[in-house]
Amino acid sequence: MMAAASMPLFVAAAGLATDTVQWTLWKRQIQRQADSAALAGAYGLAQGFSASASATSDIGQMPLITLSQTPVIENAPTAGAYAGNGKAVRVVLQTMQELPFSKMLGITAPVITGEATAAVVSQGEYCVVSLEQTAAVGITLQGNATVNLGCGIMTNSRAANAVNAGGSSTVKASPVAAVGGLQTSSNYDVSTTLLPYSVPEADPYAILPTPSPSGCTGKVSVNPHGTKSVSPGCFKGFDVKGTLNMAPGVYYVDGSSFSVGSQAVVSGAGVTIILTSSSASTNPNQIATLDINGGATINLTSPQSDTYSGVLFYQDRRALDSGTNKVNGNASSSFQGAFYFPSQALEFSGTSGMTTKCVKMVSRRVTFIGNSTIQNECDDYPGAKDLPATIVRLVS
Repeated sequence: MMAAASMPLFVAAAGLATDTVQWTLWKRQIQRQADSAALAGAYGLAQGFSASASATSDIGQMPLITLSQTPVIENAPTAGAYAGNGKAVRVVLQTMQELPFSKMLGITAPVITGEATAAVVSQGEYCVVSLEQTAAVGITLQGNATVNLGCGIMTNSRAANAVNAGGSSTVKASPVAAVGGLQTSSNYDVSTTLLPYSVPEADPYAILPTPSPSGCTGKVSVNPHGTKSVSPGCFKGFDVKGTLNMAPGVYYVDGSSFSVGSQAVVSGAGVTIILTSSSASTNPNQIATLDINGGATINLTSPQSDTYSGVLFYQDRRALDSGTNKVNGNASSSFQGAFYFPSQALEFSGTSGMTTKCVKMVSRRVTFIGNSTIQNECDDYPGAKDLPATIVRLVS
């Protein structure tokens, strides 16, 4: 009789336990769906798409649980620590489902809510960005190169190992990020943070105007023991084997190349060199290239204002991916500014003692050879453009 009398209590306890397990499962499912949708919205935002459309698409593709109301998707959020942040996406989902045993007791179906906020947040700063979008390796560090960048490197390459740190190279750069995969390597310094499968990095110099050279004169040639001074303008190439002094301003190189020999000395402050061609629209293979020999002494700084602020070399983005631009120099050389080669490869061969206090490299692919040190200290160069490293993560 006592057992029979207590049986309803056991049944009730078992029923409530079952309902609690079911409620917990639904709560986990709706929270997981909110997390996934918030991340999808933030990833879409980071790539220039609609945060709302990206989150909505994710919810539709992963229906873990039936929703009882229209999802709340906010960019920027109206609540929480990231309220008003245009780089954050908040998602609130709600479901109302009856619990079997509770229903028999007349208990109203509980409202179950899942809420998540994801954001595009800063994770350091890049000074080298590879715009390669195929499965080709974006950044290569080879031979006995010692690369100390004091900043991060990033490639949009989708390769399984998008950054190749091989040979006996030593790499001090953090973070190392890629749209594709990244393999761990003993070549990386122990402090290096690897960020595979990152969001693509937008071209930071995409707003630069398409070059349109005109009134171009002959080639600038300097003999091995000669000295020449030149003013801004458009020229049919540069062949420098002696000393060249460049006045501040913008120099257009129409076809041919900007070639600097091993014994040359090139100096200029507030200079931007644009590699292009007057026939670039019809003959992109004629766009000028860059070739600076390793023995040359180069002392060039970019302008700190106006259209090409912070840009030292800019190759016309219409160039075909058919060549490699080479930047070398001896221990007495000094480069300050950005190397922008959006459509072709850039090879940088550093030398111990070379001054590169504030250098940015944005190229289709980048290869480091030799001992390269970039301090990435640009406080004294107001024209320098920041290349922030960003990641997408849940923040609440």
